Amino acid sequence: MHLGIRILFGFFLITGLAGLFVLRIFVAEVKPSVREVMEDMMVDTANILAELAVDDLRAGNMAQGRFATQVGAYARRPIDARIWGLDKQSLDFRVYVTDAKGTVMFDSARVAVGQDYSQWRDVARTLRGEYGARATRQVYEDDRSSVLYVAAPVNYGGQVIGVLTVAKPVATVQAFIDRAERKILVSGFWLLGLSAAVGVAVTLWVVYSIRQLRRYANAMEAGKKLPLPRIPGELGELARAMQAMRQRVEGRDYIEGYVRALTHELKSPLAAIRGAGELLQEPLPELDRQEFAADVLAQTRRLQSLVDRLLELSKLEQRQELLQPQRLLLTDYLASFIALAQVDRAHIAIDLIAISSPATARIEADLLALALGNLLDNAAAFAPPGSRISLSVEGQAIVVQDSGPGVPDYALPKLGQKFFSTVRPDGITKGSGLGLAIVQQIMALHGGHMQVRNTQPGLRVELHFPP
Repeated sequence: MHLGIRILFGFFLITGLAGLFVLRIFVAEVKPSVREVMEDMMVDTANILAELAVDDLRAGNMAQGRFATQVGAYARRPIDARIWGLDKQSLDFRVYVTDAKGTVMFDSARVAVGQDYSQWRDVARTLRGEYGARATRQVYEDDRSSVLYVAAPVNYGGQVIGVLTVAKPVATVQAFIDRAERKILVSGFWLLGLSAAVGVAVTLWVVYSIRQLRRYANAMEAGKKLPLPRIPGELGELARAMQAMRQRVEGRDYIEGYVRALTHELKSPLAAIRGAGELLQEPLPELDRQEFAADVLAQTRRLQSLVDRLLELSKLEQRQELLQPQRLLLTDYLASFIALAQVDRAHIAIDLIAISSPATARIEADLLALALGNLLDNAAAFAPPGSRISLSVEGQAIVVQDSGPGVPDYALPKLGQKFFSTVRPDGITKGSGLGLAIVQQIMALHGGHMQVRNTQPGLRVELHFPP
């Protein structure tokens, strides 16, 4: 399973479980909370009405007294109120009053007068001096049919002379409960959706950063040069630590490899110079002296070329990216390069194969000129006298083709390695192998690569650039 999928799955699992848990708590708390508020208001109402009922209950005139008349007027009162978007068109309180024995003396619903309510919880507890309340379902299985009863004592002279109970169906506030639950659920699902969107965004950002880091690590493993990815936070610190570690390891390997290879390359010219020098110390004919002196100069030039190319290659290997890149049309660049190269290399016949190509590349002109110059010098060293070297553009590649003998097949994979070279057509001399190493390094900085193959006759070198 991919890292991004694992992170996203974990985020959804945690967020989803937390969201569902919170939603469940909210929804489960709505109904009890509404009923608690409803009961609180009914306590106040019951106690106010209990004070109003004292005189009529004491006088034994609950059925026709002023209290009964006013409660009846309340029940018949028309009402049309819009409460936070919901319409209320009925008054729902039922009021009944019992005497000190629990016998119903007044009932606004006119169904319980004369009945013994002394065993009902609201009346019984209130007569004992406790808080009396009960909830009774009209339909046993349906909680929505519940009616809440809240009682208050009717006191006179410090004695409880009766009980007044206020009843209200829970169904009258069910619309408010349902609306609150819907709002909570809708808001909860929106919250889950937004959390999912945030989770996807965070996951994509993390995965993108990790993939940048992985691409950078793979490039380092393959020996390619990529600029340090710009990643914030801990991943950015990890990238910088990887770069520092790579530079340290490369620096050590670089020095060790260069010392070994340079020691090997210096042996031959130094031995030739030493031999010629020893002979020049002896009396020699003038022609022999000139010949040995020329050998010394040739070997010093070889050493100078070796040192110059090593310095150039060292600079390239220390660079991490192009300094002044430009997007140029490859055919236009080749035309201007050949005009200069032909002047500097008058002994080489260079042809530009005219191909109308729209290919462009992001290049650093001076570096690419150095790479092509090394390829031309290498081709001229192996091509027979009087032959021509051609340059062309094919797709996103610049192609250098000579008509020399090519190289043995076993050597093709090694071309571009430092200090690896094949013997030139004279069968005696060989190059330092640094020219193609420089080309390889320049192409790595451009994000491209070099490809070499035999064409019989000749050697074909392709410099491939990213689009």
